[in-house]
Amino acid sequence: MSHPTDPLVAVLKGGPSAEREVSLSSGHECAAALRTAGFRVAEIDAQQDLAAKLSELRPDVAFNALHGRWGEDGCVQGLLEWMGIPYTHSGVLASALAMDKQRSKMVFAEAGLPVVTSRIVAAAEVRAAHVMDPPYVVKPNNEGSSVGVYLVHEAANGPPQLDDDMPETVMVERFAPGRELTTTVMGDRALAVTDIVTDGWYDYDAKYKPGGSHHVLPAQVPAEIAAACLDYALRAHVALGCRGVSRTDYRWDEARGLDGLILLETNTQPGMTPTSLVPEQAALCGITFPELCRWMVEDASCAR
Repeated sequence: MSHPTDPLVAVLKGGPSAEREVSLSSGHECAAALRTAGFRVAEIDAQQDLAAKLSELRPDVAFNALHGRWGEDGCVQGLLEWMGIPYTHSGVLASALAMDKQRSKMVFAEAGLPVVTSRIVAAAEVRAAHVMDPPYVVKPNNEGSSVGVYLVHEAANGPPQLDDDMPETVMVERFAPGRELTTTVMGDRALAVTDIVTDGWYDYDAKYKPGGSHHVLPAQVPAEIAAACLDYALRAHVALGCRGVSRTDYRWDEARGLDGLILLETNTQPGMTPTSLVPEQAALCGITFPELCRWMVEDASCAR
């Protein structure tokens, strides 16, 4: 039970991105957990009047439960910096950098982390002809949750016919075969490795629709691979300048051993329902969902 003198946390959720529904779910669950942890909580659906709502509310901390563009790319972080409101997760630069898949891969490569070849290409060029030999993946350079991802198989007769709502330029990336693994970083600690099992491509539906995938935690992988996932996730977190919680995703081709482990991307605003990947890994480490959310609030600051 909260008290009028307890810190007031504004949970930012929803927003206008392609991941709005996921963010509404994350925000609702985080708000409930924060109330359990003893905070006063106000839930805000982040729209164009966000600054006015925050000015009226005057929260002690903003808990950023937004996903995708505007909430994950440095935009809302800049607003919170301007208003002097301490906030969770990564700051302006790390958020913008991690959201830009091509630039973040350049940072990873510079840090000695394994990534696959990719390039930024005009969508019209991708529709006209294969811009690299299949198999390859086409996706927006600055969206999350596998929004707008096309897998072009080796036997593809022609180039992918991208939807009209795809951006004018897209990332084309060499396909990395294998299992989908992921690791959470919480502060300066990598938590665990999850094996994400799905019948097909790990797309938006596989991530969020019931039965789309299931999680094996801890992942049943060799100790060398588990250790590398933990190491790479922490190094990626540091290289990007992340703060708070992040989650790094991999593909692992077990036939190639350690050489088959490829870093795909780092998420600075990972899903935050109790059954999401990050809370599941925290629970494995003995950290309850309310405790995880409390830690994130206590870690909040400006100038991140």
